[in-house]
Amino acid sequence: MNSSIDAAVLHLARLRRLNATSCLVEGPAFAADAAALKNSGLQIGLHLNFTESLGLPGLYRPVSKLIVQAWLRRLDTNLLHGQIVRQLNLFEQVLGQGPDFVDGHQHVHQFAQIRETLLAELERRYAGSRPWLRSTRVRSGSTMPLALRVKSKIIELLGARRFARLARGYGFALNGGFLGAYDFQGGESAYRDLLRRWLEQAREGDVLMCHPAQQPEPDDGLGVQRMAEYRVLASDQAEVWMAEQNLVLA
Repeated sequence: MNSSIDAAVLHLARLRRLNATSCLVEGPAFAADAAALKNSGLQIGLHLNFTESLGLPGLYRPVSKLIVQAWLRRLDTNLLHGQIVRQLNLFEQVLGQGPDFVDGHQHVHQFAQIRETLLAELERRYAGSRPWLRSTRVRSGSTMPLALRVKSKIIELLGARRFARLARGYGFALNGGFLGAYDFQGGESAYRDLLRRWLEQAREGDVLMCHPAQQPEPDDGLGVQRMAEYRVLASDQAEVWMAEQNLVLA
């Protein structure tokens, strides 16, 4: 999305705190940082976008409006398919490869209409070497605060079950559980507590989502909290917690 996010991702990759990153290919920093990204050792995914126009024409909607239109199946199918194709093409052109995995900005990849079109296009392109796909399914038994458990469940209810069923029908692999959803509040102190608890709950095959940046950008409403995430993830304490839970990035 911007160079500050990319710098944070690359630094955390060197520290072995991350093993994957998904790319908003229409963002201004994507092409500029592509070479460093390819040399980072990270799995590189497509962060499918239908909610941030970034000054470009296309099928972009506020996420609340997109959810309703997708649920009612009122999205223009030609525009929808064209936007998926354009983003996959750009990913391939810049990085010289297909994505290792696919997820969605604000989890749009699992929404009705989008998921069917996305899966069909991924199968058409990558049937011989399928990327894995991010599931937002939440494992049972979470001990996170109630408000965060509710948010995680709402994200899951936006299409995780149907998306997983369709994806497996094509033969795509998905992660086990999904961790990392929260309210983007509280600075370093709150994120430090959340990260420790997520790491305690993580199981083999799970994905823990994060949103780091080295510095806040003026046009990024989450910039201050992104920086808090980065500082916690880059800390020695994060490494200690991972070791305590015998967590290995794979």
